[in-house]
Amino acid sequence: MAELLKIHRQGEDTQRPPIVFIHGWGLNSAIFAPVSERLATDFQVIGVDLPGFGLNHQNSFSDYALETVSDKVADVLQQTLTKPAIIIGWSLGGLVATQLSLHYPQLVAGLVSLCSTPKFSAEDNWPGIEPGLLTSFHAALADDAQKTINNFLKLQAMGSEHVRQDIKTIQSLINEYPHASIETLDHSLNLLERVDLRAKLTHIDIPVLRMYGRLDALVPKNVINQIDKLMPKSDVYTFERASHAPFISHADEFYTVLMDWITGKISTDNK
Repeated sequence: MAELLKIHRQGEDTQRPPIVFIHGWGLNSAIFAPVSERLATDFQVIGVDLPGFGLNHQNSFSDYALETVSDKVADVLQQTLTKPAIIIGWSLGGLVATQLSLHYPQLVAGLVSLCSTPKFSAEDNWPGIEPGLLTSFHAALADDAQKTINNFLKLQAMGSEHVRQDIKTIQSLINEYPHASIETLDHSLNLLERVDLRAKLTHIDIPVLRMYGRLDALVPKNVINQIDKLMPKSDVYTFERASHAPFISHADEFYTVLMDWITGKISTDNK
């Protein structure tokens, strides 16, 4: 039997849905420590490290396809959750959270796509990360993995009102857990390059909140209207002065918006 992924759990199991955080590329679940601690007074909060990252740095594999990764996350959630959860996927984690919503709807009470997109790579009229930049990261990883991650962090914070502080905070948090291997970083980067879930979004039939940073360099604001057309029933919130990590740079605003959405959605859906 395959080894289950390790998770980090805070708070008590209450009548409210649990909250599950899934991190982005090159990072780990420790990035959510401040907001998880805050939410844990009202919810059970679960941080999932993707295979090869953080607590699961020794639990990886070469077949780093979205389906395989999502199946491994689903396996541990099926063993952990007592009720469907609010799944919050940040950046790359948004692809995993979306895949879970599509293939394991029994686990998902609501989906929060946080600074994410169904297709990260730019193509024709679809805004995103230039493919050449993603390709360059593969080569850079082989030369200096830590420098590559640092450069990626700078991209995430670019445009923020307090870039240096955001980067410092993120680096401090993710250093709490072991770093991923070059192999894991390389294989998981393929997800940002190749995954395209646009055609599948219409199949999601649960409450969805999409959160964006207006100044995000990785998920450009021009993509928001495009996704509106694919998910017309979803709720949308844009942090006007935030970049790619609003839960770090605008922690109070993020907490308030998330709480308002969760409590409002649950109340409405129960009527």
